[in-house]
Amino acid sequence: MKKIAIIACFLGGIFSSQAQKLNEVKWNVLNTIVNTSVELGYEHFIDTDQSIGVDLMINDRFSYYGENSKEGKYKKFNTNSVAVNYNFYFGGKDGEHASGFYASPFLKYRFGTYDHDIKVGDGILRAETDMNSFILGVGAGYKLVKNDSFTISPFVNIGRDFSKVVVEEFSGIEINAGVNIGYRF
Repeated sequence: MKKIAIIACFLGGIFSSQAQKLNEVKWNVLNTIVNTSVELGYEHFIDTDQSIGVDLMINDRFSYYGENSKEGKYKKFNTNSVAVNYNFYFGGKDGEHASGFYASPFLKYRFGTYDHDIKVGDGILRAETDMNSFILGVGAGYKLVKNDSFTISPFVNIGRDFSKVVVEEFSGIEINAGVNIGYRF
């Protein structure tokens, strides 16, 4: 009888741990609206308060630097990026997996070009800036979880760009914010 009870506890532990949702896919809806870029992410929960993740940014822009033509100047970002992060969750409700306030150190690699006009004498030339660079930063946000399946998470990130060429054209500090909508499985 004792062996049956031990086996039942063991099997119950296996099935209850597998019932917990350990993955999340997410989409930054705010950046799609504001920047016309697509930011998709994936998180894998390694504990109830920690996760590792990867984000893919298509048409990644340098922060909120606009492409609108001012004074007839051409500006176009042809950039994408990939970021890896480690998320630490603080608090949340009892029994909720990875929710509440969080901090997220990240490493991002942006690749592509920034095409723009520059004034040379009386004429205007089309120039191209190589945007390939590593960005190291940290983010913070708050994740709300509904039924351990649907999530919404406003966040803000600040990062330091390590490309001398990019820093000459833009600021070395990059700020990004957004609202992720996610689904856990």
